[in-house]
Parts: sequence; C-alpha cells; structure tokens
Amino acid sequence: MHRGPLFALLERYLERFPEDRTRVERIRGFVLRHADCFERSCGAGHVTGSAWVVSRDRSHVLLLRHRKLGAWLQPGGHADGDPDPAAVARREAIEECGLESLALVEWWRDGSPSVLPFDVDVHPIPARGAEPAHLHLDLRFLFVADRGEPLRASGESEDLRWVEQDEIAALSVEPSLLRMARKAPALLARV
Repeated sequence: MHRGPLFALLERYLERFPEDRTRVERIRGFVLRHADCFERSCGAGHVTGSAWVVSRDRSHVLLLRHRKLGAWLQPGGHADGDPDPAAVARREAIEECGLESLALVEWWRDGSPSVLPFDVDVHPIPARGAEPAHLHLDLRFLFVADRGEPLRASGESEDLRWVEQDEIAALSVEPSLLRMARKAPALLARV
C-alpha cells in the first residue's frame, strides 16, 4: 500500500493542530515501520478511520454502544486495505448507523477546501479470542448529518443514539472521546 498520502495528511493535520505532535509522531512512526498498516493482518495494529457525526443544528452527536468493547464510541473501523481514512470513516458510519446524509466537514487551506481529520488517536484494543491485543491508529473526521434520518444499527452495536453535547460526559469518561466532544463545537463555530 502506498503510504505517502497518509504522511501528507498527517503533515497538514500538524499544521493546523501542532499541539497533537506526540500522537501524530506515534502514528507516523508506526506507519513507517509497518508497510501493511492498512490491513487487519498487521498484528501490532492498524490504521482506522472514525466519524464524529454532529447534527445539522450542532446540538447532538451520534454515538453507539460498541458490543465488544462495552463502551460508547463514535462510529468507525478498520481500513481493510483502503489507504484513505476519510473514506473509511464515511463507510463505517454508513455501515454502523445507516446514515446516508453524511456531509464531511472540509477545512479551508490556501483558499481551497481540504479534507483533514479534526483529531487523531492511538489506543490499545484488548486481546479477544484468537485476536491478540493491538493498536488502533485512528484518524477522526467531522461529519454533519440529519438527525431526523432513520438510524439502523449494525450487529456491532448494542445501542445507537443522538446524544446532546452536554450529556456526553455522563456516558463516557474515555479521554479521547471527551477531547473530541470539546474540540468539535469550537471548530464548527469557525466553518
């Protein structure tokens, strides 16, 4: 797989979010060491894409209760060979939630729209059955969707719901989820 576009995406991300250098360097180092980083078969870990989905009126966020992890999370998942994490995030949100009205929030750079994650994270996934513990190197993209659109949970979720911004902390203490909950409204206020 060609990793050059991912490195370029991470570089553009750092220009906008220099405070995230440590997480970006951790992802970049992993990707440099693992040419198969977009494949689930990369046992040490793999690149994933997530969608932070906000309602059009920006009052709610779509979260799912992940069946295997037992936690409230944003939709997202494995690249499965796709080197475009934004496309992965969109695909996973559609598969896990049934949403078709997803609109990717693009950021303006040099007078042109640019696809850019709004957050990145590296987190461990515990061993489960024959699958060993590994890392997810997650690039998170901001999407807007219609809250009135019917939701369709996949078999990976126990529950799926629109959550008011101020209720997110009651559902999760996961630091990266709370970071996205703080980050997204400030960013959306500028687009």
